[in-house]
Amino acid sequence: ELIRQGEALKRTEQMVDKMDQDLKTSQKHINSIKSVWGGLVNYFKAKPPESKPEQNGAPEYYANSRLKEAMMSSKEQESKYQESHPNLRKLDNSDNDFNKADLVSSVQRDAYPKNQHLRAYHQKIDNNLDEMSSGLSRLKSLALGLQTEIEEQDDMLDRLTKKVETLDVNIKNTDRKVRQL
Repeated sequence: ELIRQGEALKRTEQMVDKMDQDLKTSQKHINSIKSVWGGLVNYFKAKPPESKPEQNGAPEYYANSRLKEAMMSSKEQESKYQESHPNLRKLDNSDNDFNKADLVSSVQRDAYPKNQHLRAYHQKIDNNLDEMSSGLSRLKSLALGLQTEIEEQDDMLDRLTKKVETLDVNIKNTDRKVRQL
């Protein structure tokens, strides 16, 4: 949603830049109509180069790379997350969730109790903590990406607000001049 909003902000900024160019052109025409001297000045004045709206201080919009990386990483981990999430995975009806061969090979460390059942529960807790850590890491990277994207869009909004205020003043001045004609 943030990426879509960023693209909409970029299009809005381009439209404001185009309106500003059109307003300058209309100001030239008003000067030509207003007096002969204004027409002569406009005739001999160098024509401004046609510039694209992207060149008026608004670079092409690309979503924040940090956010894109976090979204890609999140999508890659999504299937693994769904397989391991207790509410999203298919429930196994067997009493023992562990493969005993895997259990014996993976829990031979001294950190686990010697009792096989306690070892299994400790291993299950460790696995759950690893999944939680992975999920929290994913959330952190998404949050940091969102924060950066929001900051960039906030800067874009500030820039757009200044342009719109300037354009509003120029439109009012041009409207006043047209009414005087």
